[in-house]
Amino acid sequence: MLSTYGYPKFPYLQTEEQRTGVVRRHPVVVVGAGPVGLTAALDLARQGVPVVVLDEDDTVSVGSRAVCYAKRALEVWDRLGCARRMIDKGVVWNVGRVFHRNDQVYQFDLLPEPDHKIPAFINLQQYYLEEHLVAEARKTGLVDLRWKSRVVSLDQRDGHATLGVETPDGVHTLEADWVIACDGARSPLRKMLGLEFVGQVFQDRFLIADVVMKADFPAERWFWFDAPFHPGQSALLHRQADNVWRIDFQLGRDADPEEAKKPENVVPRLKAMLGADTAFELEWVSVYTFQCRRLERFRHGRVLFAGDSAHQVSPFGARGANSGVPDADNLVWKLKLVMDGVAPDRLLDSYSEERVAAARENLLNSTRSTDFITPKSAVSRLFRDAVLDLAGEHPFARSLVNSGRLSTPTTYAGSALNTPDTGSFAGRMVPGAPATDAPVEENGQPGWLMDRLGGRFVALYHAGADPVPAETAARLDALARGRIPFAWFAVTDRRREARPNELVDVNGRFRERYDATPGSLYLIRPDQHVAGRWRHVDAAALAEALNRAIGR
Repeated sequence: MLSTYGYPKFPYLQTEEQRTGVVRRHPVVVVGAGPVGLTAALDLARQGVPVVVLDEDDTVSVGSRAVCYAKRALEVWDRLGCARRMIDKGVVWNVGRVFHRNDQVYQFDLLPEPDHKIPAFINLQQYYLEEHLVAEARKTGLVDLRWKSRVVSLDQRDGHATLGVETPDGVHTLEADWVIACDGARSPLRKMLGLEFVGQVFQDRFLIADVVMKADFPAERWFWFDAPFHPGQSALLHRQADNVWRIDFQLGRDADPEEAKKPENVVPRLKAMLGADTAFELEWVSVYTFQCRRLERFRHGRVLFAGDSAHQVSPFGARGANSGVPDADNLVWKLKLVMDGVAPDRLLDSYSEERVAAARENLLNSTRSTDFITPKSAVSRLFRDAVLDLAGEHPFARSLVNSGRLSTPTTYAGSALNTPDTGSFAGRMVPGAPATDAPVEENGQPGWLMDRLGGRFVALYHAGADPVPAETAARLDALARGRIPFAWFAVTDRRREARPNELVDVNGRFRERYDATPGSLYLIRPDQHVAGRWRHVDAAALAEALNRAIGR
């Protein structure tokens, strides 16, 4: 099979611990250098925490694997300094089309409103994504990337973890105050701790083919039920970078995976879809089954699970990496505050509580998609096909069509870290919701609200057309001098002489999206989720909300 990508080989280097035999204690060890592990390591480094990353391989992901990256994951990577290269290299899209046999049932737009910095989705091969993350991690000087390093044992005692690590030079030992397990769906660390997944494994098999070809299909997500070129089964088409196209074929539960992957069996399927005269090359082929499973808890002492090691979902809906990256985003700021002694240890329990709730949401959506795409009975198939027939003409039926509900960020509605509303607000920016973007201007320069959020707590005070009252500014300044990392900005309705901490709401999007009125105040967490909101500033209430948001 053709590969258009030159896989880098990362050097294995013997460490000082191996040379001297002296066991060192590290603040954080991340196991797994995939998208989630690298995101966690990069975020830790951005906050000044040295981190060791262990990976048993010495290159990036083989095959494109994860393809679709959603706005929320891209916003996390944007905060960490590497999203722009991903977006520039990837294929930006926001329109999807659903077909039933030869007929288009409907189309959707994932970002119909204007004025967002980050697009709804990009398609980019996982190897490019990991390459960008590795490059960014190397720049920090705080991420120690250790390749060809496989964890073979794990023990927890006396307030730390001890890991046995196998390398080309043998097995050595290192210690860690904290371990973040991002070692994938087959997670050896999960097995070492004797942890089991709960959930469901579906029997239907699907074929992934990454195909290199020049084609005039638009940069959209096309999904077929009962595809005319693949009768009785579903198919999916996505465009990636470098003229690589991701094509998924439903195979059914009786398919032989090894036979299905052979080029002599893949090529006829592709020719039926693309036309006998279309020139293409196979880059990568794999067969998978749907798995909708998770750990009951993501924290186990000093070991914190994230990404596929904590939960698995079906690929339809792009919920794999797009749920794993928010795991890292949720975890790292909490871990930093606990390590610094600012927050109590129980703040890390909220990581498990919030991200288990997110996993439940993702698993529910993934299971529903699977049941619709692969009906388990004749009656279920009859219902599904009737819905598809109706959806072309009747909007009510379109809400029932499920070709994979695409990833959206979780609102931590029930989180103990939220401060409940005391005033009346409209819109989606409820406590626990991910903040949404808006164009702003600072010191005469255009920018974006999301660029001012993340990595610390931020208060957004809507000043309207007036200057910030001196008493309000003094109260907010006092909080900014406290132990909890905190900053604040005044959002104003109009340009005037530039002032510190002032953002101009250039076209009213902030006011509209946050239902902001003069005097309104929002508290945003370091992971860019809303912690609380008030119609008027109350210094005592804000201080209490800050403490609540760090588990005090």
